Amino acid sequence: MVNQDPEYYIDGVRSGNRRILAKTITMIESAHPTHRQLGRSVVDSLLPDAGKAVRLGITGVPGVGKSTFIESFGMMLVERGHNVAVLAVDPSSTRSGGSIMADKTRMERLATAPAAFIRPSPSSGTLGGVGRMTRETMLVCEAAGFDVVIVETVGVGQSETTVASMVDFFLVLMLAGAGDELQGIKKGVLELADALAINKADGDNVEKAEKARRSYEMALHLLNPATPTWSPPVLTCSALNLVGIDHIWSTVKEYRQRLSATGELDEKRRRQALAWMWSRIEDGLRERFYSHPQVSARLRDIEASVQRGELSPTVGAESLLFLLDNNR
Repeated sequence: MVNQDPEYYIDGVRSGNRRILAKTITMIESAHPTHRQLGRSVVDSLLPDAGKAVRLGITGVPGVGKSTFIESFGMMLVERGHNVAVLAVDPSSTRSGGSIMADKTRMERLATAPAAFIRPSPSSGTLGGVGRMTRETMLVCEAAGFDVVIVETVGVGQSETTVASMVDFFLVLMLAGAGDELQGIKKGVLELADALAINKADGDNVEKAEKARRSYEMALHLLNPATPTWSPPVLTCSALNLVGIDHIWSTVKEYRQRLSATGELDEKRRRQALAWMWSRIEDGLRERFYSHPQVSARLRDIEASVQRGELSPTVGAESLLFLLDNNR
């Protein structure tokens, strides 16, 4: 039974109660209309308590060691007195709708640290779901007192763009020694990156990592930086041996200091807030369209006509859209 009193969640989150924090996030992720309405009220009330954390997005190619990196990075921050929340954007099962809840077993030390909180964020099969749930969860974690929020992406498809649009700093982890150093990395991901880090730069791989660093550096020089204030650096690290991890954190802090001094960080967050609003409008319009009774009644017939070639896709789409106009 869900507690219907918004103050229960608001007070619980503000006091840092982990159990109520988890319940609040579960409510935000719920598709139930009552839960969603309650969730909106809670998030709106907590908004003044949010916004003070460092928002860090992390992505990487398969096998790059993201979990090891995030655990080592998170533990370093915890040991320095930070409260760290990790939100792992998880693909949802297309059959059950449940998320892959493996993050806590992949980050055992960080999961048990009193100053850390790990939460998979299921996408429900849609990037819009990732955006809505993860953004709201991020704000709730900030209101609960976490001063560093890490959003991890699965590193496939458009998830990188979605996560980059909600964080201050976007870190792309790469591997060395995998043949062509630029193979498998998309130009779009390079354009999103505020820094690249070559992980697993240890043992016999140190030389390969340095070679990869130079290759990526040359590739980044061919792109126009997102801001004249910052040119994305290429770093090397070993999450396993805890080498270079502190330098990455120093880079994140330097980026924030520079962009805060010029006002660009505040402007970036304002743009992100507007983009979030329009994303919610688009999601809401889509939901209302499919739940419209006249659309529901005609949808199957029009789909069948389009499949049989009796109706063009354009005419089919317009027929459904104009049903909304005719209902006024």
